[in-house]
Amino acid sequence: MDESAAMREQGNRFMPKFDDKDLMAGVVVDHQTKRVLMVAFLNEEALAKTQETGFAHFYSRSRKSLWCKGETSGNTLKVVRMITDCDQDALILECEPAGPSCHTGAVSCFYREVDGENLRRM
Repeated sequence: MDESAAMREQGNRFMPKFDDKDLMAGVVVDHQTKRVLMVAFLNEEALAKTQETGFAHFYSRSRKSLWCKGETSGNTLKVVRMITDCDQDALILECEPAGPSCHTGAVSCFYREVDGENLRRM
């Protein structure tokens, strides 16, 4: 293991590691219930804006632009804490949601269970 990998995995400094598209996964979890609300991607700018404002920002791969969750709907995600994984290439964002997190109006983007080839609402 090289020195930077050891520092990233064992050290106490936040050293985010972005993939070859300059992105990292962000799993949004309700701070109170611990329910997974959504998954989105962050680039360096989205991470910086999230840390600066305290509200979840992401990078839209389809629109190729930065976006703040709730900027049009008002359903923002106030970040309570961020947790990184062992090699710092993914984040859990524990948030206080101001309304539904899914663009469909569902509380969570994860509202259907896979049942063989079918989906069942939970």
